[in-house]
Amino acid sequence: MRVEAGVPVDVRAEFDLASAGSALDGALSVTFGIAPDDSDPEALIASAVEAARAADVAVVVVGTNSKVESEGYDRENLDLPGRQDELVRAVVAVNPRTVVIVNSGSPVILPWRDDVAAVLLGWFGGQEFGDAIADILFGAAEPGGRLPTSWPASLDDVPVRDVTPQDGRLEYTEGIHVGYRAWLRADRTPAFPFGSGLGYTTWSFDAIALVPREIQSGADAAGTGAEASAGDAVVQVTVTNTGDRAGKHVVQVYAEREQSDVERPARWLVGFAVVRAEAGETVVASVPVAARRFAHWTDEGWQVEPGEFALLAGSSVVDLALAATYTTAEVLAR
Repeated sequence: MRVEAGVPVDVRAEFDLASAGSALDGALSVTFGIAPDDSDPEALIASAVEAARAADVAVVVVGTNSKVESEGYDRENLDLPGRQDELVRAVVAVNPRTVVIVNSGSPVILPWRDDVAAVLLGWFGGQEFGDAIADILFGAAEPGGRLPTSWPASLDDVPVRDVTPQDGRLEYTEGIHVGYRAWLRADRTPAFPFGSGLGYTTWSFDAIALVPREIQSGADAAGTGAEASAGDAVVQVTVTNTGDRAGKHVVQVYAEREQSDVERPARWLVGFAVVRAEAGETVVASVPVAARRFAHWTDEGWQVEPGEFALLAGSSVVDLALAATYTTAEVLAR
């Protein structure tokens, strides 16, 4: 359409809902914009390379948007759209001190992840997103989050990919083995496992103790050893900040059962706790673990299978340095 400077133009959009083939076909959505982008991708990448070559540190922002991932449709792949991977490779080739900020709402493939100095996952931030990223990049704040999903190295590695309904029906054949549980069951290794994440310091896991909840606040709580019996308990994990600056860590506790009369995941999260410590400081993370975390569903409701469960503490679902034994009784879970 032809327009004149300073002269407003009315635009009217009409939808033919009668011919819509599905609910999504009838969705009312209008995007207003200008002519398609006529920029030169080669020139833009070349400009980024020259800027990175002369910089002390290069920061590259990549990601997705609502046209790539949405609740309204499935994704065709997990690749970053466009030539973003090419951009990162070109920049890091001239500056190894490259930090990549990934702005996406779900996992994407990062084939250059081992070549860059750091990867910062920002998700889809709000109005303070820029300030938060700046604080993290300059060290005023620590990237304290941990992954709530498993990020694959390639789409072929993903253990559950069948998401296409057949005759209007989709079979969830993975059953209870959802997310990181599917990765464990398939014995596959993701690029970034569930629960993983780094900050600006390092940590050691020193000791683990199980304390029955009714006495965990008492004077004898610290010396109860690494075994507890039926009922709720608190897992006390002793960790030390082994770095040279204050930091934050998310201590995670998972359960396993070697032999069981019911189907169980290979490993499952039962609790976590955030700890903060100064450089060289040792602190104790207290992770409440309810008997309900060991329950399984039956016709009579939630039941707790009697016997021993292993409790593993660490920094992710696959980085677990400490172990203890939790013994349950045959009781109905609360």
